[in-house]
Amino acid sequence: MQTATRPIDNGVNVTALLGAREALAQAPEAARFTWRARCGWVNGTHSRATIEGYHGLGEEQRHKTCFTFDADHPEVFASEDHGPTPVEYVLVGLAGCLTAGIAAVAQNRQIQLRSVTATLEGSMDIQGILGMDSDVRNGFDDVRVSFEIDADASREEIEALVAQSQKRSAVYDALTNPTNVSVRVK
Repeated sequence: MQTATRPIDNGVNVTALLGAREALAQAPEAARFTWRARCGWVNGTHSRATIEGYHGLGEEQRHKTCFTFDADHPEVFASEDHGPTPVEYVLVGLAGCLTAGIAAVAQNRQIQLRSVTATLEGSMDIQGILGMDSDVRNGFDDVRVSFEIDADASREEIEALVAQSQKRSAVYDALTNPTNVSVRVK
């Protein structure tokens, strides 16, 4: 007696993703994307960033909605704590990118996810950003990511999901490889 199996559904349209990959192989210039954010100072260390559009697939694109992000620093930095710190947003970006990758890879490999929880910690010595010690870097000393994943898969298959997501993560790449960043005043 056979039991009917339910289709795997992690909410990722892998058919569309693979179709896009195939289409972009025929037109690689369309794969060049430019992501944008605008940020304005509010007061003190409080700023507000907005994200509306980007360039991709050879033309301007718009999100369905304008996204707004407030950033600030906590009161222990003599600030008002109106939002997460910019470095916490870096952790959020890494968590989101890796988690999305896990869902997509699991869908493609026909692995049903029940839950995925990422816990991230980034250590930093703030003597660098405070200008107290020029030998202390301003950014993270290290970032630790821990996943708890409940899925219809073996531990080895789950570890392979995470490894593939890490391999393809744009944010992981940006944090672990040098990226040219230019800053100018108009």
